[in-house]
Amino acid sequence: MQELVNKKSAVVVFSGGQDSTTCLFWVKKRYDEVIAVSFDYGQKHVQELECAKQICKKYEVEHHILNMDLLNQLAPNSLTRVDIEVDKTHTGDTPPNSFVDGRNLLFLTFVAIFAKQREINHIITGVSQSDFSGYPDCRDVFIKSLNVTLNLSMDYEFIVHTPLMWIDKMETWKLADDLQVMEIIKNETLTCYNGIVGDGCGDCPACALRQKGYEDYLKSK
Repeated sequence: MQELVNKKSAVVVFSGGQDSTTCLFWVKKRYDEVIAVSFDYGQKHVQELECAKQICKKYEVEHHILNMDLLNQLAPNSLTRVDIEVDKTHTGDTPPNSFVDGRNLLFLTFVAIFAKQREINHIITGVSQSDFSGYPDCRDVFIKSLNVTLNLSMDYEFIVHTPLMWIDKMETWKLADDLQVMEIIKNETLTCYNGIVGDGCGDCPACALRQKGYEDYLKSK
């Protein structure tokens, strides 16, 4: 397997949400060249991609959007289908209906292909096992397994970094504060399942998790 080619460049899986934007600024502190890659997979709210574009433009990050329409056709879910409402009463026994089968598997695979063409070894994703909301593809064991598979499949040394893996939303807010980007995360990112930038709708599961983390962090200061 090849040695690390470019130690000073990194590619971020970027949605424009709280987690991936926090990771984006985490990367900007550590690498000379940062590239963000977003995916158009037929999500209901195109605002997500617009938000990602605006953040990258404003903070001078090279940005690419890859088409992943087929994912919408294969895995109907509440984030892509207007006739499926986001489940607000998920019990945790099975993944919630906002889980998109294969999403992180495909995103990281395509980002790895992109990264290799640019001779980049480092890939960053904002998944978290502490706040994974029942999504199996946010677990550490999955990321480690996929990292090995990507390396073997392309005979190339990828390193998949997960800065948020073992921290919850309160600690993610703390990280943003430590990076001096807390106001950017609060006001310019889109986490809301209903497509509202900033504090969001305040009602969907993503907003509830984000808001609780924010309030818990303010209380801890």
